[in-house]
Amino acid sequence: MKSHFFSVLFSAALLSTSLLPQMAHAASVSFIEPVDGAAVSSPFTVKFGVSGMEVKPAGDMTAGTGHHHLLINEDSIPAGQSIPVDDKHLHFGKGQTETSVTLPPGKYKLTMQFANGAHQSYGPEMSKTINITVK
Repeated sequence: MKSHFFSVLFSAALLSTSLLPQMAHAASVSFIEPVDGAAVSSPFTVKFGVSGMEVKPAGDMTAGTGHHHLLINEDSIPAGQSIPVDDKHLHFGKGQTETSVTLPPGKYKLTMQFANGAHQSYGPEMSKTINITVK
């Protein structure tokens, strides 16, 4: 009986150890370019990064996928809310991972927001905000 108990305990320990890296690796987004605090000239390139999820075009509702949005001087969108379509909420529904942005000189807050195929936000956990200065 003792032997069976230790065998089950050992198997459970192996299982939890093999699952740990996947569970510890949470999904996130990042700006590859520009970096926080950068001074850029307009137009400038914005490169989006995502980890733990896959980029797919708008309309694709496969679990674990979505696409990028760039919010200019706006905060992240609460989970489940649709991202507005206007000049402060840029949509990259074709699955783009980089773009060229033209802004007049000034200080800006850029927020990258990842959302599902229906443009519904994954929330603050799947957003990243940086500040830049356009010269």
